[in-house]
Amino acid sequence: MGLSRRGLVVGNYCHDVLLRDDVVIAESLGGAASFISNIFSLLSIPCDYISIVGSDFSYNHSVFSSPIVSSTSKTTVFHAHFPSAHPTNDGLPVSDRTLKRVIACDPIRPSELPTSNSGKSFDFGMAVGVGGEILPETLEKLVEICDIVFVDVQGLIREFDEIDGTVRLIKLKETNYYPLLSKIGFLKASAEEAEFLDIEEVRKLCCVVVTYGEMGCKVFWKDGEVDISPFSTVQVDPTGAGDSLLGGFVAGLSLGLAVPDAALLGNFFGSLTVSQLGLPKFDSKLLQRVKDEVQNRSLQCAHHRGGDTNALLFSKPPGHEQFYASLNAIRHTFSLPKQECRRDVPDMHNLTTTAVNHSIKHQCSGQKFLHDPVYDEAVEPLEGTQS
Repeated sequence: MGLSRRGLVVGNYCHDVLLRDDVVIAESLGGAASFISNIFSLLSIPCDYISIVGSDFSYNHSVFSSPIVSSTSKTTVFHAHFPSAHPTNDGLPVSDRTLKRVIACDPIRPSELPTSNSGKSFDFGMAVGVGGEILPETLEKLVEICDIVFVDVQGLIREFDEIDGTVRLIKLKETNYYPLLSKIGFLKASAEEAEFLDIEEVRKLCCVVVTYGEMGCKVFWKDGEVDISPFSTVQVDPTGAGDSLLGGFVAGLSLGLAVPDAALLGNFFGSLTVSQLGLPKFDSKLLQRVKDEVQNRSLQCAHHRGGDTNALLFSKPPGHEQFYASLNAIRHTFSLPKQECRRDVPDMHNLTTTAVNHSIKHQCSGQKFLHDPVYDEAVEPLEGTQS
């Protein structure tokens, strides 16, 4: 697709708390912007970020762009409640967590976005709300200042219980965002969220990327659709998987990949994310191999397109399966010790142990700590957390 490389990401950082039976298992920097900026920074995708946090925000050392500090509200906080036993439907998991927004920071208003006096200011924009911070008028302003806009539908269709903050979804057509769909480029939704869209109608207005967890993702557009293969992994924490997928997808387009190849790169980063607890840490050698592979693939695709890097290509270009095999080989080269691959509801009895053994591997002075996987810093569990 050949996006140029300056973008604008709009969405608040937040504080994620994982609990099992109301006992805190881990805490981490959260919010779609954190997972996306993690990937963009490591893949050298220049981007501006608009996020709002409270004065209580404690992750300034872990973010790649300083957020706006609100004087009237605290940082958004989400609690993810995991069950001890896996709820099933005919033997299959039906839910991996109950998500609650317990604190909501200020919404991002149009005035917080850069003003443009001469057409589009950014080559692409991303509206990646998680806690109700993207207002319809803010999305409209983003469309005005960006050539193409990517939207995560979760920020458009979430509603929050007034008493305990439990997240529920509403139909997209019932929101004030629906009239803007024809002005955006891509809409990302999970399989659960897709049930609240009319895919057959929405795909006529914009392209839709639906994520299916262990089954990969699918890209829908007006005249067709394409399935994108998944990467097998051991799931430790599903938080941020869709955000990382979207970040990898947009990064791939920015680096010159065709849509199916970019979606494959998104699946790749999504699989790396679920295999770690909280915000993932990526091996520097792995990233260099990925960068080299993406660069080679981009040049290969440009050759097949006859040099037309601006063409919006949805069909899988020649060599797509080989690109998948190359990324898969890179993943296995830098993977953790071999074990049976599993993508299901995490075993929250063993979540901390799994995270320590399979992604954290961190000890401090004889005491076990949970880990901030971005910067190799130990985060001490709260009292009562298993270690």
